Amino acid sequence: MRVVKKRNYRKEYKKFQASKQEKKNRAARNKRRRKAEREGRVKKGDGKDIHHKGSKTKVEPKSVNRGRKERSRLKGSRRK
Repeated sequence: MRVVKKRNYRKEYKKFQASKQEKKNRAARNKRRRKAEREGRVKKGDGKDIHHKGSKTKVEPKSVNRGRKERSRLKGSRRK
């Protein structure tokens, strides 16, 4: 019988968020959001997210942006 070790999700999340690369990614997302606010495309508390692909950005409702499936989880993906 194999004993399954319980995952410590809090530790994993904290480690991921603290990495240098993730800090840079988060700063870039925040910068794009601030730019969109200055341009009047979004407002604080409006329920919109900034969808970004490369350098292009698009304003979308939260439900659409966060409901999108990750490419790695789609059928036929070679990424593991």
